[in-house]
Amino acid sequence: MNFETQKTTLKNGVRVLTYPIASARSVSMGVWVGSGARDEADPESGLSHFIEHMIFKGTRRRSAFDIAREFDAVGGLTNAFTAMENTCYHARVLDVHLPAMADILSDIFLNSVFDEEEMERERAVILQEIGMVEDTPDEWVHILNGQTVWGTDPLGRNILGSRENVLGFDRETVRSFFEHRYRPDRILIAVAGNTVHDRVLDLVGPAFEAIAPAPPLPYPESPVPIWRNAVFSKDIEQTHVLISTPGLSALDPDRFALSILNTILGGNMSSRLFQEIREKSGLAYAVYSFITTYRDTGLMGMYAAVAPEHALHCAELILAEMNRLQSTPVTGRELTGAKEFTRGNLLISSESVDNQMVRSAQNEMIYNREVPLEEVLGEVDAVTSEDLMDLARRIFVPGQLAVTVLGSGANASQFESFPS
Repeated sequence: MNFETQKTTLKNGVRVLTYPIASARSVSMGVWVGSGARDEADPESGLSHFIEHMIFKGTRRRSAFDIAREFDAVGGLTNAFTAMENTCYHARVLDVHLPAMADILSDIFLNSVFDEEEMERERAVILQEIGMVEDTPDEWVHILNGQTVWGTDPLGRNILGSRENVLGFDRETVRSFFEHRYRPDRILIAVAGNTVHDRVLDLVGPAFEAIAPAPPLPYPESPVPIWRNAVFSKDIEQTHVLISTPGLSALDPDRFALSILNTILGGNMSSRLFQEIREKSGLAYAVYSFITTYRDTGLMGMYAAVAPEHALHCAELILAEMNRLQSTPVTGRELTGAKEFTRGNLLISSESVDNQMVRSAQNEMIYNREVPLEEVLGEVDAVTSEDLMDLARRIFVPGQLAVTVLGSGANASQFESFPS
């Protein structure tokens, strides 16, 4: 039997959420911080990600090896990620090992020592990570596209930071940023799986309630996107084309229609871009559309990797499909298929304790409430063909288009007049 998310706010502002799933054999726990790469000043770029690595590198009670060994000893899966607006440290174990998981995650989050020798080792690891991303063009083009659209705003930076910054971070810089950004009002603990709320509170409440309260921090101002074309040369076989348009914020009421629009345009194998560019034209192996949302803004993007001689033609095909969504209503069959695809993904993901943990946390951080799955499904079902056409006209606006091209000897001139 499943229950609704339960929430307790500790005296210092730390929030604890649980989503009990009695039928599960495991428990997923995430310690979230409402702070990420977007909250960094230029000299701090990369600090959130650097801290994410260092959290696992030793506490007053445990060495880095102890942390790894203790997680492995209970068959646990643990990881972390840094995003633009938040950072998360998470793990999943069998329900009987919840106390061990809670103890380790609490310890590394609250008591990390940021040892200087460990910092030097991890600095080298992060530099390798930066190089790996730069050597992966289908990832690197997304980072370049951030620079194209957002310019010098933090949303346009690489979450990993620059090599220069990473090489310059010292222990005092890391600790100061950690203490400044990791405030109780920005900390949230989310747990999903076979457990009960009071037990989780007993395990994590005393440790996290000991964090001293601090005044809330302001959120960054909304950036203004830059609509332009940018071409980057790299010695690779394919040319990677990424077209961006305005998107929606995570709070926009049209976000459900945008999800359906994205599915129809390039979100699955029956989507228009996949069928037109891959199946009918044979131009690309990888082609898709995507949505990026933040609390106050967003982007929609269309991506394809093609032979250099087909790059401009591929971009024109993408533009043609965008224009068709503005001028011709989506058929009832296509709309129903996109809704069922979305419904299936939502329901299937809800069977995962990890996904439920993430969903509970994100609902609280974005909407300050639980958003029942039934409510989301109802909003998706209510989307009409007219809604999609209106939305396409709202976000596919002449003059509000950015094109990022990455390839070997990429020719900027062919994109100078795109779109014509």
